[in-house]
Amino acid sequence: MKYFWIQLLLIAGSVSMALMFIRTWGQAKNRAWKRIAFSLFVVVNVYAVLRPTDVTWVAHQLGVGRGTDLVLYVMVLAMGFLTLNTFLRFRSLEKKLTDLARTVALSEGARHNDARLGSTAAHVTAVVTEAGAEPEPEIESEPEPADSDTVKA
Repeated sequence: MKYFWIQLLLIAGSVSMALMFIRTWGQAKNRAWKRIAFSLFVVVNVYAVLRPTDVTWVAHQLGVGRGTDLVLYVMVLAMGFLTLNTFLRFRSLEKKLTDLARTVALSEGARHNDARLGSTAAHVTAVVTEAGAEPEPEIESEPEPADSDTVKA
C-alpha cells in the first residue's frame, strides 16, 4: 500500500497510452508487428509497475545490477528504435512529396503549354499521339523579308 499512488499513476499512464493507440488504430496504418510490440510493451509496463521486484530479479538474471538500470537500458533501445523509425518515415514522406511536386509541375507545365498553343493544337496532338503516328510539325507562316541592311551569310 506504500506505493499505491505512484503505481496508480503509472498504470493510468500506460492505459491512457493504450487507449490513444487503440482509438487511432484504424487511422494509423501501423503494421501488425508494431501493434503487437506496443501491446506487449503496455502489458510488460503494467506488470513491472505492479511487481518491481520481478524486474530486479530479471535484471540480476541478465547481469544488470538493478531493475531500474534494466528499464533504462530497454528505454534507450526503444528510443533509438523510435528515432530510426521516425527518420525513415520522414525520408519516405519527403520522397513521396518530391514525386508529387514533380508530377504537379509537369501537369501544370502541360496545361500552360496547352493554353499558350491553344486547345486545337493540344487536341490534334492528342489525337495523333493516340493513333500511334508522330505529329506533323506546324506550318509556319511565310518568313518576313530581311531588312536590306542586315544580310545573313
